[in-house]
Amino acid sequence: MRSEANPSEMDPGDVYRLLTSVVVPRPIAWISTRSAAGVDNLAPHSFFTVSCVEPPMVQFTSVSVKDSLRNVRETGEFVVNFASAHLFEHINATATDFPADVSEFEAVGLTPEQSAAVTPFRVAESPVAIECTLEHELPLGDSTVVIGRVRHIAVDEDVFVVDERGNRLPDIHRLRPLARLGRNEWSEIGEVRTITRIPHRDWPGHYTGGETAL
Repeated sequence: MRSEANPSEMDPGDVYRLLTSVVVPRPIAWISTRSAAGVDNLAPHSFFTVSCVEPPMVQFTSVSVKDSLRNVRETGEFVVNFASAHLFEHINATATDFPADVSEFEAVGLTPEQSAAVTPFRVAESPVAIECTLEHELPLGDSTVVIGRVRHIAVDEDVFVVDERGNRLPDIHRLRPLARLGRNEWSEIGEVRTITRIPHRDWPGHYTGGETAL
């Protein structure tokens, strides 16, 4: 038996709570921006993903109009800082509804670091910074999807490893990503499973799952 729900018959807050409880885990874009008046802002957004690779773009969604969105509209720039588990309390604290003239860097005790390609600061304590310029803004109901063109990526050297194919890439265990779940729940990386895609030429014909089927 299933519990059936029609969003058109529900309170929007109930829809939000249900969707964010089942669309999980969600990566967190820790967005740093600067207002036209020069105030630095930092806030987490858990509606976040890669939009495009060629050219490289990422996107986050602002539910209602918040400081991050206002600042991106004013300056056309933002930085996605990686949300690592060791920064859990800091990330949560930057979700506080500070007044627009208060910098979360100062309020929370984080170190601003000069970016390479944009004006907003990077978070020095974060292992990765993706510097972006505004590419598109897409209004959707009560929210706005912000798509940014990636202009520069900075990654801490100590998170890199060389894999079995000789690729030098960041390691998931060294990055320790945080994810948002439902309610006030967060998660860290758990068991990591590896599996390759099956080329059609190797398709077994009748796939039932498990190692024996392959």
